[in-house]
Amino acid sequence: MFRRIASSIAALSLTAVAGLVGVVATASPAHADGCYTWGRTLSEGMSGEDVRQLQIRVAGYPGYGEVLGIDGIFGPATKAAVNRFKNAYGLDNNGIAGPAVFNKIYELQDNDCTPVNFSYAELNDCNSDWSGGAVSASTAKFNALVNMWKLQAMRHALGDRQIIVTSAFRSYACNNAVGGSSTSRHLYGDAVDLAAGPHSLCTLAKRARYHGWREILGPGYPGHNDHTHVAHKSSQTWSAPNCGI
Repeated sequence: MFRRIASSIAALSLTAVAGLVGVVATASPAHADGCYTWGRTLSEGMSGEDVRQLQIRVAGYPGYGEVLGIDGIFGPATKAAVNRFKNAYGLDNNGIAGPAVFNKIYELQDNDCTPVNFSYAELNDCNSDWSGGAVSASTAKFNALVNMWKLQAMRHALGDRQIIVTSAFRSYACNNAVGGSSTSRHLYGDAVDLAAGPHSLCTLAKRARYHGWREILGPGYPGHNDHTHVAHKSSQTWSAPNCGI
């Protein structure tokens, strides 16, 4: 009888130790690992798909006037973005992406890789398959995903209060129907129009400067007195004269 009890205790102890080793060795997903699970700690000088997946999720932390490249290479800009992400959530800003960073990301994302406060449907009221724009459907959808993570970062910086999206991806047909520009970034899936709500249009335009958009148009810019427009483009255009931008 004593031997059976001792064996049971020993088995339980081994199980507990094995569990602890697993916790220390890997970034155990807390939520939504149906999307992506990181298997190693990432730091400057590393590269790979896991770095690219990290860059998507910290794309909203490039610093004032900067844009983080999504290239799968953990360079100085990615390190700085990771530090800003960690600072935003009260984590150690040592420039390393390990279990603490990954578990926070798992908390912030849904199983389709979108951040919890934004969705593909929210960024596409044009059609369901993301086709008909200036880029392939998959590229438009990817661009929208990066924008959602930028919006999530901005939402957190603004006190975790709602940001209202009124328009994002458009096919050529949808863009023509609303009188959009023939060169609109909405056709690429990387533009988002934001309405006033918990935040004024000027608050949105000013805050957007920190979260990775090269195009910011708002009140005072022709046709933008009722919304703030943020987008990615090759050169920087910020214009919201009524907001001092």
